[in-house]
Amino acid sequence: MNEKAKAVIKNLYYTVAANFATLGISTLLSLVVPKLLGVTEYSYWQLYVFYSSYVGFLHLGWIDGIYLKIGGEEYEDLEKEDLGSQFWYLGIFETVVSIALILWAAFFLPPSNKSVILMLTAVVSLITIAKTFILYIFQSTNRIKEYAQLSRSDRYLYVAFIGVYFLIGGRSFFWLIVLDILSKLIMTLWGMYRIKDMLTCKLVSLKKLFPEILDNINIGSKLMLSSVASMLIIGTIRFFVQKKWTIETFGKLSFTLSISNMFLTFVNAVGVVMFPLLRRTNQEKLPALFKTLRDLFVPITYAILLFYVPAKYILSLWLPEYAESLKFMGILFPIVIYEGRMSLLINTYLKALRKEKTILLVNVTTLTLSLILSITIIFGFGNLTWAVGLILISLAFRCNFAEFFLCKIMDIRFSKTMIFETLLTILFILSNLFFNGSFLSTAVYGGCYLLYILLNNRTIIRSFKEFKNLLKSE
Repeated sequence: MNEKAKAVIKNLYYTVAANFATLGISTLLSLVVPKLLGVTEYSYWQLYVFYSSYVGFLHLGWIDGIYLKIGGEEYEDLEKEDLGSQFWYLGIFETVVSIALILWAAFFLPPSNKSVILMLTAVVSLITIAKTFILYIFQSTNRIKEYAQLSRSDRYLYVAFIGVYFLIGGRSFFWLIVLDILSKLIMTLWGMYRIKDMLTCKLVSLKKLFPEILDNINIGSKLMLSSVASMLIIGTIRFFVQKKWTIETFGKLSFTLSISNMFLTFVNAVGVVMFPLLRRTNQEKLPALFKTLRDLFVPITYAILLFYVPAKYILSLWLPEYAESLKFMGILFPIVIYEGRMSLLINTYLKALRKEKTILLVNVTTLTLSLILSITIIFGFGNLTWAVGLILISLAFRCNFAEFFLCKIMDIRFSKTMIFETLLTILFILSNLFFNGSFLSTAVYGGCYLLYILLNNRTIIRSFKEFKNLLKSE
């Protein structure tokens, strides 16, 4: 195996190891925190998690533009003075935005837990954006080991902090949020130290850099707006659920989503390595590589669905107050398939091919449909089960819609395969609805999955061999 293949495997090891640790921490947070906090306090904590997931977009696409421009370059070849200056100008801009949000929440919103959460979200936004800038520098220049260290280590600190907090009897969502902010701040300062040669360069004047900043925002805004639209697909449904029902209902839905998202950890790990790798790959090889990766990846994600019933059984014993909401996992669990494929393959490929407009079109179209349907279902019919189902329907539509465009760009076909995969997803959901998420539903789905593997075994074996050959030839 040559040096390039070894480097790819080493980077995969770093990210998978990092995300394995993150998976353990996510499991701990998802299972232990709701047990200790209680439904109401946990629901407010989830509201902070929900709000803070959107703060990365306050940079208006500035960082995304940098990320798209420098993807695949070596760190030593970067224009460090320009990038370092942009880091500080971005920090000043975000400080002004955060202060404005805090003042608005303090003076124009009624005093409540929600307004406190909004002010804390404004504080964490400044730290999150600085951390994102550093992470994108590491990822774009293939410094994957440092990327993995920065992305996971604040979770280590956080678990240590809240472990001590719970041991001394603390049970308030407020201090959990403060400790989250503190752990992120510490690791962001560490990340700044790792690129200190960039951040200590002489500051380039804003006047000179302004055209470059505008260009970065222009390029990155499409990707940023795509990401906003992508998150709002689920976000609007969750927001409407909070408005229509109680904060406890919101918390239970968030809990179910967090369990489903835990299984996406390893997929995202591979996606981190994929972008700089694809940017350095000959574009003529991309279609063949896509077919190989897809034929290997999709069967693995469908295998994950076999863990639903055992997970539901264990969770209902551990958290009986969430047992009723776990039935939604039988509907939501297939998001692993669609979000995984979108994150690992489709989005990564479209970014590498510089098809930001396609990503934006797909996400905005899906968001529009999701918005119309969610308003109708939640406020028109008041049906929570259909609202939950809409999350999966929206994500499945987005994935297949985006893949249609990507396959058209690369002149490859997957239409028959996609139809069969959709039927397999529907069978999983129906088996859980008819057999109430029992082991009988696992047996029914397991039989269907086995048939799927038998029908595709030649393709899977061939793709595995091709993947090994691709590694050897790199």
